[in-house]
Amino acid sequence: MAIFEDITKGPVPVLLGLGVAMAAPSVIPALASGFRPLAKALVKGGLTLYDAAREGVAEAGEQLNDLVAETRAEMAHRPRHSDNRGEEEYVETTNRSRRRRSRS
Repeated sequence: MAIFEDITKGPVPVLLGLGVAMAAPSVIPALASGFRPLAKALVKGGLTLYDAAREGVAEAGEQLNDLVAETRAEMAHRPRHSDNRGEEEYVETTNRSRRRRSRS
């Protein structure tokens, strides 16, 4: 730890601070202009990803709507009478009802 104590003593930290303060006005705009193309590329990539996701969600919604419409059409053409053939066949083959027992 003696190294860190030696660095903070003397004129080195003061000179380093002055150097940073003098260089900052010329370095910061140069860095900012260098980061602008990177920022634009990131925004462009984000918008492209957003548009692709939006398109995919719209396509999935259309497919779901088609499936619902098809199912409703099938249900409209099916007879509406209540038919317990499945229950009756089960009881005939197993001699048991599908009803659950109450838990007590």
